Amino acid sequence: MPTRPEPSTAREDLGAAARQLAGRVGGPLFTEGQDGYDEERARYQTHRPHRPALVVGATEPKDVQLAVEFAAARDLPVGVQATGHAPALPAGTGVLVSTRRMTEVRVDPAARTAFVGAGVRWKQVVEAAAPHGLAPLSGSAPDVGAVGYTLGGGIGLLARKFGYAADHVRRVECVTADGRPRAVTADSDPDLFWALRGGRDNFGLVTGLEVDLVPVNRLYGGGLFFDGASAEDVLDAYLRWTETVPEEMTSSLALVPLPDAPTLPPPLRGRYVVHVRISYLGDPAYGERLVAPLRALGPRLADSVRELPYTESGSIHNDPVAPAAYVGTNAMLSGLDAGAVRTVLELSGPDAPITSIVEVRHLGGALARAPRVPNSVGHRSARYLLAVLDRVTDDTADAVRAAHTRLTDALSPLTTGRNLNFLYGAAASPDQVRRAYEPGDYARLGRIKAAHDPGNLFRLNHNIPPNPSPGPRRRAAADRSGQQKER
Repeated sequence: MPTRPEPSTAREDLGAAARQLAGRVGGPLFTEGQDGYDEERARYQTHRPHRPALVVGATEPKDVQLAVEFAAARDLPVGVQATGHAPALPAGTGVLVSTRRMTEVRVDPAARTAFVGAGVRWKQVVEAAAPHGLAPLSGSAPDVGAVGYTLGGGIGLLARKFGYAADHVRRVECVTADGRPRAVTADSDPDLFWALRGGRDNFGLVTGLEVDLVPVNRLYGGGLFFDGASAEDVLDAYLRWTETVPEEMTSSLALVPLPDAPTLPPPLRGRYVVHVRISYLGDPAYGERLVAPLRALGPRLADSVRELPYTESGSIHNDPVAPAAYVGTNAMLSGLDAGAVRTVLELSGPDAPITSIVEVRHLGGALARAPRVPNSVGHRSARYLLAVLDRVTDDTADAVRAAHTRLTDALSPLTTGRNLNFLYGAAASPDQVRRAYEPGDYARLGRIKAAHDPGNLFRLNHNIPPNPSPGPRRRAAADRSGQQKER
């Protein structure tokens, strides 16, 4: 095991130390002001860009290990970034590990697994698995990094049939805060394995995952677009429809103010639309019958629902690929009724002061069941996830966040918690991160953090702080308190 370096003095020149590190890592290394620094730190999320003291362009796990050792010796926070769909570091300096060069994908068709490097995007896994009639539990956007998505839970296009992506991780390769490379499994370290799958990079920088693949090569899917004037009727009907469909149907609905952009089809340009997204595993003819009640709701601006290969599954949501500045939050909901629908439209619809993108994802099915190997993903009882998102500038971000808070506050009677992967923008508040987990699970995560990262080296935007186990006296007091409550 590598020896952790002695802490450096505050007077040490970071640039000189970085030059020494540059001679040891296989990839490039950048400090602020150097050519290539801005390109390496750039990310899909452009709101309030981070300016790390050092960026390490990792090419292999050894580079990640060296970066962690370097940061630990100087008490610098460490973050990791592949595609940069979520912020990697809080405000201030730190060491950013860029994994975009770690793009190894290995498919084992006999075992129905894939090894996915830290910088891999989902589209690479989809394309590698497809010739074997297999698919990963990928998300709606093929350009999203596979590892970060999975560590946060991962609600994908096949989720109601197969569950969270985190439920199908077999091995996690990571570097913990002591600079130690580990291959973590349910047998080797059950606590750390439990925490990593749902806790993101709070417990170590992940260099690769071994994940399950599923026997899927085609599906019946696409989008139905309705004019926003019918938003309340379509959303009400959609919610009733979700009560009737089988687990093979994974769907969502989005209320979207579209720009008047030439890249959009003429019927959609500049309109407020309702976009119903369909992903059905089963006979296409039966899929047609399942979708028929939605098509009967009225005229459609566009209809792309059809049988398609899984390699084209990104066309279902058709998420934007251009970098943007945005913020957003979410609520895991026990249900949605007609009154809540009206509230959503009043607070975020076309007549609201701020018209937001609102998405409702149908949960349940396999998402509601505990996986064979438990993990820290929370709020499995939720029936829907409602996410709200807006593009922002520095001048509008605070007003947008306030609007989002008004919406989530109004839905609080139906809210069971938050989902970590849908907390967008600048640093998520400690309360939002806490609410992504069941209370007992959050306490356990804090104890595991204390065991593996007691100095909180991985001080990320979705930070779970170390929470050491209480001493004997505190435990005894807590036990007595619990006994009194039981009485």
